[in-house]
Amino acid sequence: MMHTNSLYQEVILDHNRKPRNYGKLEHPSHHAVGHNPLCGDRLDISLQLNEHDQINAIAFQGESCAICKASASMMTAAVKGKSRSDAETLIDEFRDLATGKLNTESPHHLGRLTVFSGIRDLPTRVKCAVLPWHTLHAALNSLDNASTEAEQDPVQIVTDNTSSA
Repeated sequence: MMHTNSLYQEVILDHNRKPRNYGKLEHPSHHAVGHNPLCGDRLDISLQLNEHDQINAIAFQGESCAICKASASMMTAAVKGKSRSDAETLIDEFRDLATGKLNTESPHHLGRLTVFSGIRDLPTRVKCAVLPWHTLHAALNSLDNASTEAEQDPVQIVTDNTSSA
């Protein structure tokens, strides 16, 4: 557990200091703005899908906490070059990981992103980690914005889907 916490902190600090794919794309094919009103995180995610529905380029920018920025940085690295379908799979798996619904012992596609598995034990920080993923989902589905509150709350969506199953 101590090693996992140390690795988590190291990854967060590294991606916060040197975020990957930080900036703005000149001509994105898809874009969305994500907002977490609870803590003030705000992210712009833009991407370019090619004719085969693959993510050729992706970038993010905005003002956010270290957890949100690290999550966005790792997310952009993970989905670059992936198909829309593969990106949506990662979005679902990451949301489930962050909310404690994913069994990390079962097969999944998250790889290094599992460093965020401990976030489920920090309920006030789950939305920070999930915001970039929620915003990517909005961008892929041509929605202008995403929020972590009300009916758009990704944590509530997981709970509602689980209870109605």
